[in-house]
Amino acid sequence: MKRVAVIGGGFSGLSAACYLGRAGYDVTVYEKNSSPGGRARVLERDGFRFDMGPTFYWMPDIFENFFNDFDKKAADYYRLIKLDPGYEIYFGPGNSVKVSADVDKTIETFESIEPGSGEFLRKFLKSAEFNYRVAIDKVVEKPGKSVFELIMPQTAARVGQFAESLSSHVRKHIKDDRLRQILEFPVLFLGAKPSKTPLFYCFMNYADMMLGTWHIEGGMYGLVDAMVKIAESYNVKIVTNAHVNKIITEGSKAVGVSWSNTDDIRSQHNSFSDEADFVIASADYHFAETLLEPSKRNYSEKYWSGRVFAPSAMLYYVAFDKKLDGLAHHTLFFDADFIEHSETIYDTPRWPNKPLFYGSFPSVTDPSLAPAGKECAIFLIPVAAGLKDTPELRENYFLQILERVEQNTGIKLSDSVIFKESYSVKDFTEDYHAYKGNAYGLSNILLQTAFLKPKMQNRHLSNLLYAGQLTVPGPGVPPALISGKIAAGIAKKKLKNG
Repeated sequence: MKRVAVIGGGFSGLSAACYLGRAGYDVTVYEKNSSPGGRARVLERDGFRFDMGPTFYWMPDIFENFFNDFDKKAADYYRLIKLDPGYEIYFGPGNSVKVSADVDKTIETFESIEPGSGEFLRKFLKSAEFNYRVAIDKVVEKPGKSVFELIMPQTAARVGQFAESLSSHVRKHIKDDRLRQILEFPVLFLGAKPSKTPLFYCFMNYADMMLGTWHIEGGMYGLVDAMVKIAESYNVKIVTNAHVNKIITEGSKAVGVSWSNTDDIRSQHNSFSDEADFVIASADYHFAETLLEPSKRNYSEKYWSGRVFAPSAMLYYVAFDKKLDGLAHHTLFFDADFIEHSETIYDTPRWPNKPLFYGSFPSVTDPSLAPAGKECAIFLIPVAAGLKDTPELRENYFLQILERVEQNTGIKLSDSVIFKESYSVKDFTEDYHAYKGNAYGLSNILLQTAFLKPKMQNRHLSNLLYAGQLTVPGPGVPPALISGKIAAGIAKKKLKNG
């Protein structure tokens, strides 16, 4: 039985392992941290449970497709709750807009704010649906080898949408800044400024307003648990606390991996070498390349330094000793200058003075995540990758966030904090080997889309592939599942052909 080593137990690595395990290969996943899931870890403390990574469950069809590939359904593993509103955005004290689970209500909301915008939104979403179907059915599972993967009748008819930005299109038709930001917000999940994101990516608006926002009862880690169960049902071995420090090569082949047990670093027997017939590196692409001698790498340090990276994040996990009645599960605070904050991420990287930020209050929907009468919250500030973060910065931003939540919602928070823990650029670098501490991979600007992303195939080693958010299809949980599937498909063909 041929052996496959998967470096990294995040969503792309687990996905690849599931598909290759089902195909009958002997698969081992090497995960650096103490639990699989990559960035999707869990913080548990004093009866509170926080998702440390992704909190938005969008594109439920992608997850369902994944489970269907193994003759399963998402409902076999976890219960989904559709959120209504999907989220609420505050633009100032008492000035907020809710995005309803019912798209007709959202269209009515738009129309009530700006006459004519409701009809524009209806047409915009129809176009976004077409793009979504093209992206999901025709493009997203392509391996990113050539421009010809994008050339088809459906994309040729919309070639102008690759030249025009989403922001310019929206701003031509919508005058109200609040409505503009609601339509520009979803592409932030792609890690790029709306002014630099091709209009074709408006399919994210379809995912947002038409497919809706969901919550896994018990938290996003339920998806990791489900994937682990599928992998283990095919005898995939998942080794945690396993830090891979070298991809072993012979000629034009990868022949194994060398790794250390991070939970037992003082042991004399801490280094291990395992043979492999194929290697899939789903860890941070830049880090994975450092596991090879320079002559075997796809890209130089100069190449990586020239890429446009999606943001890192300043995160807080906060426990409150009271219920926060009136707050939506997902709440965004856009009571600051949207463009100015974007510039601090992409144009002149620096810490923002007054950042936009996001709050997740999952125990509002799911009481199992906090003790009775209490609430858990996750706050996230998008920040430029590569910044130096300090305890003083973390404390200052936390105090600013609490003050602005109070100002915008009228809900007193500062005297109800039981504890908080923070997580930022330094932690992303240390825990995930994330290049410059990025949280979301590469930015999906035009020159870094599809076949212009870092290649999945190593140019020098025929049996080494890369998967995850720094290659195709891109950042986000659904793309990570698909990335693992693509990598597994290529690996199966290569293993079959010897």
